[in-house]
Amino acid sequence: MSLMQLAKYSFFNFSQLKEARKVGLGKIIGYLILLSFLSTIPLVTHVFQGMQEIRTDGQTIAEKIPPFSIQNGRLTTESPGEGFIYQTDSIIFTFDPEGHRTAEDISNDLVGNLFSIGLLPESIVLALPANELTTSLLGSSQLEFSYQENGLDQLDDSVVREMLSYNQMPWWIYLIVFIVALYPSFISVIFTLLIGSLFANIYCRFLRIHYSFLDNLKILALCITLPVCMTTLIQFFTFSFDASTFILMASIFIFPQTVKKDQMKE
Repeated sequence: MSLMQLAKYSFFNFSQLKEARKVGLGKIIGYLILLSFLSTIPLVTHVFQGMQEIRTDGQTIAEKIPPFSIQNGRLTTESPGEGFIYQTDSIIFTFDPEGHRTAEDISNDLVGNLFSIGLLPESIVLALPANELTTSLLGSSQLEFSYQENGLDQLDDSVVREMLSYNQMPWWIYLIVFIVALYPSFISVIFTLLIGSLFANIYCRFLRIHYSFLDNLKILALCITLPVCMTTLIQFFTFSFDASTFILMASIFIFPQTVKKDQMKE
């Protein structure tokens, strides 16, 4: 039985999914990547919507930025008292040439926003939501860049306005978003599958069904198809839904339906 046939059966004929143990491991891994890609769609959609909000907010912020330049590694304006804070649902922008705020203040501002950015007297601070993804990829959710490095000594108001007013994102930004989103999604699917396979192994031993751990893992890979599709639809409406737990519990419920006919009679 082909993998595509099994994928169809995973929606309405669970008893056929036991045939997945005969599918090659390489095909199963490819199938899991496909499911991971499917589960990233709501996240990527939310990110793209956030990017659109940021572009809109960026144009408003660009109009508020006063003339400034970097002199001797410090942000310098033409006249004092030109600092401001602009906040929307997507971004908190702080322009503080007089040093009233710190990098920690910029990070602490981040509540329910996509990110917070601050132009401080001696550095630029970028604060991102503190989660496993940002920590694993960047090492910290707070990034600080001195004006004396990375070519930032040439930064001025015209450069910032041009960046904030840019209306179209390069195509490779969208590709990077998909790749970055796919990685944690695939890891989550694999972790869920391994936990579910442990349960499946115990269940088969208890019922004296002679399936190996790898057999159970392949069967579980098909069992999670329906839960993944369901969570993908749900997360379009509420991204806070705990997808991993639902997929695990649903697959544990589906698995016994696939092997109940193989229970050995004493």
